[in-house]
This record gives sequence, C-alpha cells and structure tokens, in this order.
Amino acid sequence: AAIDAENTRIAMSAVVPEGSEFTDKLDIPEAVAAAASAQGGTLSELYGVTNGGAEAGYVMKISASGSQGTIVMMVGVDANKAVTGVSVVSHSETSGIGTKVVGNEPNAAGVPVLDQFIGMSGAGSLVVGKNITAVSGATVSTKGINMGVNAALAAVEALG
Repeated sequence: AAIDAENTRIAMSAVVPEGSEFTDKLDIPEAVAAAASAQGGTLSELYGVTNGGAEAGYVMKISASGSQGTIVMMVGVDANKAVTGVSVVSHSETSGIGTKVVGNEPNAAGVPVLDQFIGMSGAGSLVVGKNITAVSGATVSTKGINMGVNAALAAVEALG
C-alpha cells in the first residue's frame, strides 16, 4: 500500500504543471462518478490542483480496462477542462506490447502515446483511430487509457 501511495504521488506530479500543489482528497459527488462510469472509467480519487494559489484544475485517479486487466492512471485536467497529463500508476498489460502504452512509448505516428492526450478536451470526443493514435499491436491497451481520459474529462465536466 505504501508503494501504491508513493506511485500515486509521483503520478500526480507528472500530470500537472511544475509548481502545482494538491488539495486533500475531495469527496466525489455521485453524478461525477456516474459521468466517469458512462465513459468506461471508474473514478476512485479526486484532488484539486492549485498553482500560485489559484485554482488550476483537478487530478483524478481513474481505472479502466486494458487488454490484460485494469489500468490505473492519474489524469490531470486544467481549469479550461483540457488534459494536462496522463500517468499510469499500475497495470498488468503484456510485456513488450501493452507496456509500450503505459510506458509512454511512441505511437504509430511517432508521438509518445500518453502525451498525445495533453491539451485535448471534450468527454467522449477522444477516439482511438480517429484523433488518438494507438501503439502498433497495443490497440486495446491504448483504448483502455483513452477510456480513462474520456472518463476524467466527463468527471470534470460534471463538476461544473
């Protein structure tokens, strides 16, 4: 559990601008959890993000199905409801295939697969094969991350 907590802290810092600070864990309203669920993700933790004392968005711990089980990720979303980063906390994806996705290796377009989500917004608008490019041979793993990001965007939209 201590390792998970440490991985969560590292992942949180990786998905927001440098110098960001986090609130304590926030309560997740039922409608927000339901919005995430409707996009295929399970929202388990929610934190506010501040930068220079100003509210700067949220960081969420989201779980979604990959090819070999659950992928747990942290997703940062800014005050404009755009993704600031995606970082994987834990997974059981296939070594050498799905691990390329969770390890942020380049996708078929040569862009680090997790980084391509940065700046995107609009829950449900992110689609693998349309505006999200999978890692060759790891489409299901990429779709798992994509579901988690869409779930995070839906949650933030539901927060208002």
